[in-house]
Amino acid sequence: MDSNLLQKFQWENQSDVKIDNDSILIKAHPNSDFFNDPSSGGNMSKRNAAFYYTDVKEDFVLRAKVTHQFKSVYDACTLMVMSNDCCWAKLCFELTDFGTHAVVSVVTNGVSDDANGVNIDGNTVYLQMAKKDKVFALHYSLDGNEYKMVRYFSLPVDDIFKAGFVAQSPMGEGGEYMFENIVLKNESISDMRKGV
Repeated sequence: MDSNLLQKFQWENQSDVKIDNDSILIKAHPNSDFFNDPSSGGNMSKRNAAFYYTDVKEDFVLRAKVTHQFKSVYDACTLMVMSNDCCWAKLCFELTDFGTHAVVSVVTNGVSDDANGVNIDGNTVYLQMAKKDKVFALHYSLDGNEYKMVRYFSLPVDDIFKAGFVAQSPMGEGGEYMFENIVLKNESISDMRKGV
């Protein structure tokens, strides 16, 4: 990632960050998340996870290799796009309540949903989030080259919105979460389903 771009990043729910070339190490707060619980109509919500973001507009691609220690249920390295407290989406590499390491997606348009995806062996995976017009696509990769689709959806974001990295620990004591090989570009990918 261009070091000049990192100077434009800022915090929602500030935490500790270590930056080294194209990698970012973020400390997750204990009991932290972004989730508007659908069982409560969005009234029981957490919006306290460390979110390190920059403003983006138009089409973009955000990509990172993510790693963490999977200490507590729902601990996750996350890519997130946010327009406001009721309009956002995140792509997580998470310790699920089934005991798996999985790629999980959450889309919030008023209230959040929660969709477990593919299980991953190990503590590392590549995540990618892309926007083209009003459509978003979420992808994962095992090698950083071939991406597979997790989700394809529309979200009514504002013309300028936030995109970046979340370190979450909804039921745990937090920890250090690594984002490497970071790419953030204002461009359109040609095939949203294939992620290229």
